[in-house]
Amino acid sequence: MKRILLSLFIIFQAVGAFSQNIQLHYDLGKDRGYMTSTVEMFKPDKTGNTFFFIDMDYGVGDVEGVSLAYFEIARCFKLGTTPLSWHAEYNGGFGQWKSGAFEGHYTINNAWLTGVDYSWNAEDFSKGISLKALYKNIANTIDGKPNSFQLTAVWYMNFANNKISFTGFADLWKEKTAFGDMVFLAEPQLWYNFKNNFSAGGEIELSNNFGGQDGFMINPTLAAKYKF
Repeated sequence: MKRILLSLFIIFQAVGAFSQNIQLHYDLGKDRGYMTSTVEMFKPDKTGNTFFFIDMDYGVGDVEGVSLAYFEIARCFKLGTTPLSWHAEYNGGFGQWKSGAFEGHYTINNAWLTGVDYSWNAEDFSKGISLKALYKNIANTIDGKPNSFQLTAVWYMNFANNKISFTGFADLWKEKTAFGDMVFLAEPQLWYNFKNNFSAGGEIELSNNFGGQDGFMINPTLAAKYKF
């Protein structure tokens, strides 16, 4: 799971509220069967907003404890009274693997992104979408070419008297991998909101050439979320 509900980024921007939440996902994908925790924070202010999340995987393969840690932080600055904002972001992380007597570790290449964000929300904030066009600089690429781009869409939709939320994001970016030059990742999520601060549901990770995997993959999860 690459990231958290980035859709919360739009929701909380719309209502102007500070929010933190923690999620726990059980990955049902083929040959997976591990847990992932996500911690998120969103905080608006007079000039824009700050967002970050931390993902951790637990018990992949023969690893005991944390097998992957991934971090993203983003800052948006309002561009006047327009629906546009300037977006700046950092991504990075590391992991470890173990299989029997063999083990090792790896890093997730640092990436810096900047560009323009356009957001739209319905008047009652029942739904909304954010579209981002970003320049992306990726460290230590296998072809030695760090300059790239990323296109991102983030959405949310609340219905059934806010008992059900459909949220998610989709990323498409250019990066040379062993399997091609483009990477795609999307995580649509469906939540049933038992209370304002507790939800249960899950996501379906849709990816292509992502995370060292060749081709298209579908990996569902079951999850719970608690908002502070």
